[in-house]
Amino acid sequence: MLALLILHLLAALVAPLLVRWWGPRACWPLALAPAAAFGWALLRTPQVRDGATVVETYHWIGQLGLDLTFRLTTLSWLMTLLVGGVGALVLIYCSRYFEPGSIGLARFAGVLVAFAGAMLVLVLADDLLLLYVGWELTTVFSYLLIGHSTERRTSRWAAAQALIVTTLGGLAMLVGVLMLGAHAGSYRWSEISAAPLPGGASLVVAVLLILAGALSKSAIIPFSSWLPAAMAAPTPVSAYLHAAAMVKAGVYLIGLVAPVLATVGPWRPVVFAAGVATMVLGGWAALRQTDLKLLLAYGTVSQLGLLVVATGAGSPDAALAAAAMLLAHAAFKAALFLVVGVVDHTTGTREVDRLSGLGRRAPVLCTVAVLAAASMAGVPPLIGFVAKEAIFAAFTDRPVVLAGLVLGTVLTVAYSIRFLWGAFATKPGVASTEPAASNLPMLVPPALLAGFGLVAGALAGGLDDLLRPYAELFGSPGEHLALWHGLTPALGLSALALVGGGLLFAWRGPLAPALARLRAPIDGQQGYERLVRRFDWLAIEVTGATQRGSLPLYLGTILLVLVAVPGTAMVTAHPWRSWVAIWDTPLQLVVVAVVAVAAVLAVGARRRLTAMLLTGVTGYGSAMLFVLYGAPDLALTQFLVETATIAVFVLVLRRLPDRFSDRPLRRDRWIRRGIGVAAGVVVAGLALTAAAARQAPADSLAFPDLAVSEGHGRNVVNVTLVDIRAWDTMGELSVLVVAATGVASLVFQRSRTGPRPRRPERVRPPEGPRPPQRPVWLRGGATLRHQQRSIVFEVVTRLLFHTLVLFSFFLLLSGHNAPGGGFAGGLVVSLALAVRYLAGGRYELAEAMPVSAGAVLGAGLAVAVGTGVVALVAGGAVLESTTISATLPVVGQVYLVTSVFFDVGVYLVVVGLSLDILRSLGAEVDRHIEAAGGSGRGPLVGRSGSGP
Repeated sequence: MLALLILHLLAALVAPLLVRWWGPRACWPLALAPAAAFGWALLRTPQVRDGATVVETYHWIGQLGLDLTFRLTTLSWLMTLLVGGVGALVLIYCSRYFEPGSIGLARFAGVLVAFAGAMLVLVLADDLLLLYVGWELTTVFSYLLIGHSTERRTSRWAAAQALIVTTLGGLAMLVGVLMLGAHAGSYRWSEISAAPLPGGASLVVAVLLILAGALSKSAIIPFSSWLPAAMAAPTPVSAYLHAAAMVKAGVYLIGLVAPVLATVGPWRPVVFAAGVATMVLGGWAALRQTDLKLLLAYGTVSQLGLLVVATGAGSPDAALAAAAMLLAHAAFKAALFLVVGVVDHTTGTREVDRLSGLGRRAPVLCTVAVLAAASMAGVPPLIGFVAKEAIFAAFTDRPVVLAGLVLGTVLTVAYSIRFLWGAFATKPGVASTEPAASNLPMLVPPALLAGFGLVAGALAGGLDDLLRPYAELFGSPGEHLALWHGLTPALGLSALALVGGGLLFAWRGPLAPALARLRAPIDGQQGYERLVRRFDWLAIEVTGATQRGSLPLYLGTILLVLVAVPGTAMVTAHPWRSWVAIWDTPLQLVVVAVVAVAAVLAVGARRRLTAMLLTGVTGYGSAMLFVLYGAPDLALTQFLVETATIAVFVLVLRRLPDRFSDRPLRRDRWIRRGIGVAAGVVVAGLALTAAAARQAPADSLAFPDLAVSEGHGRNVVNVTLVDIRAWDTMGELSVLVVAATGVASLVFQRSRTGPRPRRPERVRPPEGPRPPQRPVWLRGGATLRHQQRSIVFEVVTRLLFHTLVLFSFFLLLSGHNAPGGGFAGGLVVSLALAVRYLAGGRYELAEAMPVSAGAVLGAGLAVAVGTGVVALVAGGAVLESTTISATLPVVGQVYLVTSVFFDVGVYLVVVGLSLDILRSLGAEVDRHIEAAGGSGRGPLVGRSGSGP
């Protein structure tokens, strides 16, 4: 199963390249990925028929007990067949649906294959958290697919609406999954369903939240408005996402958890009420549409209501019928959407009022549509009839629900006939439609799907054997799937629905005035738009009331809340009852006094540079405390961080006034000092309270031994970063990369990937004997104005730069057993680059580091991630360290720990971040100053060049 997911990932990655080479024909090889999933599931049919399960487990994060666990059961087997089979046919259809050179086709093909892979994750995951990952991936990919036509506002609006609605439901579902996992003691569904589930209020809340996610994904009232709006997507997207795959995710989730959760109090009332209402209202809305695609969209909403009722009923007969309807609906609705695509492609319209006589001119297409629509209406001997009759039989003991299903089926028959009439009938007074020639790749997929409905109906007995293991999870089914059960009430209801739907369509003329009056005062789309406008209005009002543009006000509010809420809780805990050592040595008291005095003076400083230097003193004081406590590694890092921070502050202060404004008033200053003192006391008290509340030994007590036994190093701090808590470091690296990108994006007004600046051209000296050349210490120094140059600074920089770089390498390589590491080494290089920039300007910075900062950041993150991947491929856990020992000529014995490579990634990310900051806050600001004619750094002659 993991191999199938990797195949989809690779296909999605190469899709843009294939489309660039072959155009729409690239969809043929891309169809092999979902076809492989279909074939793999097909080969597992004998196991599924016997009720067996196929399980694959790959260890991932052992500390969290999180594994990649995949499980194939009857229901997931059925969904895999649909995702793979329909996905392959839709990609084949796309090879002719799109024209060569279509805008965004490369992205579209890659995203569509990636969506198929995400659906496989969703339906094959045994772990509910992994299922949620697939769930949200389908949401993101569907957003990209629905919004394919980015130049159209309706497309962008529809994509945003689908994203908002399904994401909100997904977040609710995540909370429900977390509550259910905590309640059951496991997130693996196979374990949850195997043991009795304890009841309680938390289980009820979890069930309601999970249902909210499932109903929003499957467009069930009150979340149904996003699906019709999503018809702005290309027709292949509608056929795949909104008929066979994405909208089935909510139905699949309900069917997955129903054997366990259907007996929980609110389950059946919510499922029945929402499902029946959706089926009836969706069918009624479908009858009012004049666009064939919208007609099918509202029909899909109606059919999803039917599926939710059947899958959520929690009885064996309903489960068997629901599985059959799940298969039937994917086949006939995908086929009909593809038929609409052919109609639109060959005639240029989907409007019922503009199509006439197409049935005679496209008989093959008409035949395909008749088969698919008949299956949707429940006409024998098609699979839609078999499934719908089974649903009626399963609900004979629930007359109210059954009446709603019959009424919905009457509407289904009516809009099925309306679809055929609107697309293919000859209409009086409407000009005959002359379609263009259709091609075989566009006709074969819908024909295969429609033909499958006919074959599956004839082989209903075999289908019963395949789907029965799923129904047996609820008990022993009393019914079975078949074309003929005799003269039963269910057969009578099916006939009643067919006759009623036919009469409703036949009397559409006389009933038109009544039908026009029978409409809600506001439809789902209008309701969504009004709700969005209300939220926008509320956001504006709240923002206007709270966001006053005053940073002191924001910070003061945050600190006051900190003092009021956690501070009050801290006082009730009485942390002062614990014995606390004020100091271990008098030197600590001296350092604390210096830090306190510097902090007080910084608050009262009038000049920005003075305040920054005094703030730096507090940082250096903290480093001295680390020294006095015997933590040289932390002290080294703190010294380097503080120095680098001061350098960044100096760059920023160039663009700010030298002095602070006269405000705030004296009274406000005392208020701010009071808030600061109170916040400081609360933070110190919270630290004391947290330490005093510890009841178990700290995990860090085991770190020294783990550092040697697992991390193979004696520097506990560094080994913790690159081995014991490497996942935390990985997350921090990602944040650093994002932060660097954000800072540079705010400062740069042009591409960051352009050429590095070149030194100004100098006039070539005349021919003849040249005068003796003076030594050039820094090549970029000549670009500075004379009053800005310091020869002493340039000489010192030239002498120290390479030494600092070598020292950084020493810290990097020795950090596993001595103070240092990739973070400290990267900071040393950062300071070396900062010194070189300050001495020689932005051109000298480009000479020192003639590479893109983004490339360094990307390389660092790639090295760090690659280290974890290599460990996984080698058979260990992600980011697991091991040792490499070898004897080399001349060098002798070499001992290497693999986590050093992870530390190299940290080193590169820190260097890249610093380079990005220097180029954005330093070199790019210099360019802005030069462009504005300011007095900042700039070249003496020639052009200013392009910034790094």
